[in-house]
Amino acid sequence: MTSLIEQAAARLEQLKQAGVDVGQPTAAAPATAPAAPATPVAAPPAVIAPSPVAASAAAPVAAPAVIRAPGDVTSKRVDLDLEALTAQGFLTPNAPRTVMADQYRNIKRPLIRNATNKGASSLNHANLIMVTSALPGEGKSFTSLNLAMSIAAEFDSTVMLVDADVARPSMLRMLGLPPGPGLLDVLEKEADMASVLLKTNVDKLTLLPSGRPHARATELLASDAMTALLDDMAKRYPDRIIIFDSPPLLLTTESRVLATHMGQIVIVVQAERTPQSAVQQAVAAIEHCPLKMLLLNQASNKRSSGYGYGYGYGYGYGYGYGHADGQGHAPEGASGPAGNSDKA
Repeated sequence: MTSLIEQAAARLEQLKQAGVDVGQPTAAAPATAPAAPATPVAAPPAVIAPSPVAASAAAPVAAPAVIRAPGDVTSKRVDLDLEALTAQGFLTPNAPRTVMADQYRNIKRPLIRNATNKGASSLNHANLIMVTSALPGEGKSFTSLNLAMSIAAEFDSTVMLVDADVARPSMLRMLGLPPGPGLLDVLEKEADMASVLLKTNVDKLTLLPSGRPHARATELLASDAMTALLDDMAKRYPDRIIIFDSPPLLLTTESRVLATHMGQIVIVVQAERTPQSAVQQAVAAIEHCPLKMLLLNQASNKRSSGYGYGYGYGYGYGYGYGHADGQGHAPEGASGPAGNSDKA
């Protein structure tokens, strides 16, 4: 019987006669060579595996896209200077327990109950809370930030703080952060929400800046895009409470437009300073909102014979506005949400 080696040699000779370049045979080839067909055939085309160099060069085109969760695509992280904030009178996670911290616990409790539909009645967009005031300089930005910090300490809630004061944004400045894109940029479709949100080193606290100033900010806040955005914000995360630091009610139109979308509104009133008539006008301006609360700021046991009127309407929007809110104007003896009173 012809040996396997002789059969393999005969097969190679047949392939050579057929014009096929078979190269040099190797010692391992005969052991795996199949039986020769009856007639010579051309060799099948070779399958060439890509070399490591070729695969590397093609990586920018062939590499699969990195998929991230919504909200984490391009979100930025910022580190707040918590020691500096504590020194300015703001609440921070690691600050010792104070009277002011307890006061904000009392203030936030009914707001959280309503936001989680555990209140007396169900509210639409109950987790959207607007913090405003009748006039500038009453402490509404200071209150917004402290309220957000206090809610961030909850076990079952997260909080987003939105600088909705599109005419005079102050949140980033109070926090020592540079200006950047935000709410108005999203409404103009120049940025997406994920790219403008700022995650912080305070657990459960996210910031949404006001964004670049816009001449038609009121129209943007009244647009269908704003309605759709707020509806999405209210429903996307059931555990998220959203605080809107908005402009004063009596000096701008933006706050009144924004109020139409809110489930709860907190009106900050500076004790012994805000005229009662101003408070009444502010409440009347948002009478369509189902739930309005008054928060008495900087109250003390010392009684005064009258109110100060240093922030009369004649000074216009912006007189001292935004500066006083973040400079240690703690709500001394601040009360929780309250109804109408004879004194503002």
